[in-house]
This record gives sequence, structure tokens and C-alpha cells, in this order.
Amino acid sequence: MSNLLDRINDPGQIAELSLEQRVSLAAEIRERIIGVICNTGGHLASSLGVVELTIALLTIYDPATDRIVWDVGHQTYPWKLLTGRRELFHTIRQSGGLSGFPRRDESRFDVFGTGHSSTSISAALGFAGARDLAGGDEKVVAVIGDGSMTAGLALEGLNNAGALQTDITIILNDNEMSISKNVGALSKHLNKLLSDPTYNKFKDGVWKALGKVPSLGDRMRIAAHEVSSAIKKTIVTPASIFEEFGVNYFGPIPGHDLAALTGVLDRVKKIPGPVLVHVITKKGKGYSPAESQPVSHHGISGAAVKTPGNKFTGSFSEALLVAAERDPTVVAVTAAMPDGTGLSAFAEKYPSRFFDVGIAEQHAVTFACGLAFGGMKPVVAIYSSFMQRAYDQVIHDAALQNAPVLFAMDRAGVVGADGPTHHGIYDISMFLAIPGLSLAAPRDCTVLKRMISTVLGDLSGPTGIRYPRGLEPELRFDSPEAFPRGTGQVVREGSRILLIAVGSMVATAVGAAEILKSKGIDVMVFDPVWLKPAPVEMIRDLAVGRSVVTLEEGTLRGGFGQYIASLLPEWRVLNLGIPDEFVAHGSTREIIADLKLDQTGVSDSIEEYVRIHCESC
Repeated sequence: MSNLLDRINDPGQIAELSLEQRVSLAAEIRERIIGVICNTGGHLASSLGVVELTIALLTIYDPATDRIVWDVGHQTYPWKLLTGRRELFHTIRQSGGLSGFPRRDESRFDVFGTGHSSTSISAALGFAGARDLAGGDEKVVAVIGDGSMTAGLALEGLNNAGALQTDITIILNDNEMSISKNVGALSKHLNKLLSDPTYNKFKDGVWKALGKVPSLGDRMRIAAHEVSSAIKKTIVTPASIFEEFGVNYFGPIPGHDLAALTGVLDRVKKIPGPVLVHVITKKGKGYSPAESQPVSHHGISGAAVKTPGNKFTGSFSEALLVAAERDPTVVAVTAAMPDGTGLSAFAEKYPSRFFDVGIAEQHAVTFACGLAFGGMKPVVAIYSSFMQRAYDQVIHDAALQNAPVLFAMDRAGVVGADGPTHHGIYDISMFLAIPGLSLAAPRDCTVLKRMISTVLGDLSGPTGIRYPRGLEPELRFDSPEAFPRGTGQVVREGSRILLIAVGSMVATAVGAAEILKSKGIDVMVFDPVWLKPAPVEMIRDLAVGRSVVTLEEGTLRGGFGQYIASLLPEWRVLNLGIPDEFVAHGSTREIIADLKLDQTGVSDSIEEYVRIHCESC
């Protein structure tokens, strides 16, 4: 190995390398990513798939002046390595280290931060519009995956690009995958383009010819000539759907052939107006386990990271299968996440009742409302942070019409290394503000299973259930067989403090109560179970003669604690939760401790509260 990577201190150096050196550099990048991510954890397969594309971009474009906008961001590890962050790469996704996604405050080469999909075309078009208004001449490139192209935001951006006809290049990274296998009409259209005889003729006549050139240096020279003269032949006839949007389409292009890829980008750079380059890559390229199992290797925990497991997700899956066997009207909807949300087993057993709509959370919610009004009981499984994307649909289509839909929100609360774009800390404040919508937070897997059974047995309106990722708390509590709306449960008796703990915080609250008991402070722990409608009368009765503290793994601003405080104006209520700021990445344990939401932090906060405000209570 030539150790080229360790000599790249500025991305401008890449254009000075020979093709042979860039091919060697690609191999070094893959080796570095595999070595680091298999230890620390992170998004492996997607980043391995764009190594050559990243090198080609940095060969043709100048990231100091041109704008390269990445979509989603979990494919940007090669970009980080080549844009000045090589020495810190081993810290990626670790507390105080590099983010696993692009961040404007991390590097000037990250021109647009992102963690969710389908934002790149709209953002890039904004950069292009600003350039045009300012009279600039920098190039603007959006790199978007084929899975991300299914989202409404991506299609809205594509539609606007065709209308504006400004100079912008869209690179469609097509690996036939988002996290799970892509679905839908667009995916079928891209597959059709791959099988078009025009592409295959061009591939056989040009790409294979290039491969016969013995010298990589000569190959680069010939590639530039052949690709430039033959590029028009890559336009598939009849026109692709992208040309119907008013965007010039070029492709498909082999995304792991540096000579061909660089030649195409060099030619496309000179074409005015909106251009889309369709690049074919392989997710997990260069690492056989990731190539053969790209879904399981999309994100890995790594040797240095203890995998928490997905006990809550598994329990949700089990409960839904039981409900579906009992009730043939139970159906499941996901937005490109059948594996992550635990719906794969449902899809296998009840394929006709399972709907994967692709990365289109807004459509998933409205589609589910239609299913509901058609007589079905839809369960929409979407991560808490991704549910933010469909907030308007939850209000306008579900709540306003009282649609009987169950929203199963996995990854609620702090999720760890994925950071601020993925923490599920806003769902409580979002859902509490919506009239007619119910919201529950089970403390453990037993309660989750029983709540799913309870809700689907009486799904009279829009209902959300939020639950965390990973293992359930070791502490166990006796639970009733059913949890009717508006009921909660005392899980620990105590006379001095009423500690109302939400969902994942119940076990923490009990642990904090044990610490406080040793200090002479007797704490009752109450699990409201239902945050809306909340067990208001139970809370009022329990609050008599006690000071009140609330605890939640969600934002304090507009959260459950503030809601309870509004119901108890005569009490001085202490609200514990996540402050009004974005929470950084790191391990979940570290984040919770930093926020003082672990047992020690909670007990310290309550002890201080008692010392200042409750000496006489």
C-alpha cells in the first residue's frame, strides 16, 4: 500500500494525482473505513459504495469554491477522510468526535448539514439560485441516492430544477438500496434504464474497451476522449422520467470505474442547465460481508461498541403479529424501514397486508388514513425523528378527521451516536399539541405489548405509542393486563415527593428514589402510561401533600412536564428533561449522564430542589 491517504492534507491535491494513484487511493480509503468503522461502529456499506464517486468529484470539482451537497449524509465517510478530517476519523460518532453526518460547523467543505434523506436537490438548487443572483460562476452538485429520490421533497426539488433551468448537476447514486431494498415505480424505472439496449451497447463498446488499455495513464487519456465523444449515446431512448422534468439525463454510468466516471463528470461539468448523471454503484463495495448483506451492514455497532439489541422493536413485532392473527383488518405501513421498525416478520407472514411506501413519510401517514377510512386498522411504524417529516399529515389528515391510525414510534428519546438529526426527543411536544390525538409511552416491553393489544382492540382515533431503542430496563414491575386511555400506575410508594416519570425514565426514577431514600427523602414514582389523555385526576389526588417532579426523555419545552405543571398551578413543579438545545452525538449512556437524566443526576436535582424549596414540606 502506497500510503497516499496519509499525504492528502488538502482536497485540492487529489486532482494532481494520476489515475493509477487515485485507484490506489480508493483502496486505501476502503481499508481505512473498514478498519475504523468495524471498531467504532457507523454507516459502513453506504460509504464503501461511494469511494470512487467521492474521488471523482474531488478530481473534477473544487470543494473550496464549488458546492457539493450530499444527501442523507451516511455516505460521506470518504468525503470526511479527504477533506481535512483524516486524523480525527477514528473519533467518528464518538462523544466529542466527528459527526457521522455532514455538519456545517465541523468543516467548511460540509456546505449543507443533513441526517435525513432527500434534502440535497432542494438545498443545491438554493445554492445555485444564490449564485445566479450574486453573479457567481461556481458549480453546484447534489449527490442523492436512488432510495432518497422517492421522497416528495426530492421530486419537488427536481420539478423546480426543471422549471428554473439553472446550472446544477444532480448525481443519482443508484445501488438499488436505501437501508432496505428499494420499492416503487421509480425503482422499477431505474432498473428498466439499466436493461435498456442502448446502455448495454455503450457499456460493451466503451467501458470494456477502456478496460483493455494496459496503462492506467493511457486509459485516463482514452477515457476522456471516448466518453466525451460518446456521451450523447448514454441518453436512453425513449427519454427517462427525468427528462420529462426538464432535466438532461446521462447514464447509467459505472460508478466504480474511476476513468469512466471522471471522464463523464468532466464532460457534464461543461453542459449548461440542470443535468442528472445516473451512477451505478454497489453498496458495501470492497468488503464482502457488506456486499453480500448490505442491509445488516448499513449501520454496524463495531467491536468497541456494545450492541444494545432491539428488545422493544422485537416486542412490537411480536405483539403486532398476535394482533394481526386475531384481527384480519390489522395492516402495517412503513417508509422504507421494514427491518429497522420490526415489520419484516409481518411482511413475510402477511404480504398482502404489508405496505412499504419507500422514503415517503408524509405519504405513509395519509395513505394510512385512507386505509383506515376504508375499514382497515393501519399501524404506521416510523422512527420518532422521521415522524417529524409527516407532522402536517398527522394534523391535517389524521387528527382533523379522527382517522383510526396507530403510529408506532421507535427510537424515541436519545439514540446515541447518530446525534441531533436522529434523537427522538420532540414527539411528545409535537403530539401533545394536536387535538384529538392520543399518546402513550410504555416503560417496558410487557407494557408495550399490552398497549398495542389495548389500542388495536379499540382504535377509535389517531394514537401514538413512543418507545426507545435497545434493551428494556432490568427493573421489572407488575403490570395490569390492559391500559385504558387516561390511566396510569404507581410503581413505588412514597410520602414526600411525587415523581412522575415517562416511559423509559420510570426505571431511572425508581433507582433515583432508592438513592434519595438513603438521604431521608421518600419518593413515590408514578408512571402515567398515557401522556394524552393523561391520568389527570390520579395525578391531582397523588399530588396532595407531596411536592411534584416530572421526568421525561424528551424536550422540556412544550413537553409532558410543562403540561402537568399547567394542571397544578398551586404546586411548584420541578420539570426534568432535555433542555431547549440540540443534543450532540455520543453513547446513549454518556448523553443521558451529561443531561443529568441518569439515576445520580435525577437524585441530585431532586435533592437540591428539596433543599431550596421544600424544607418545610
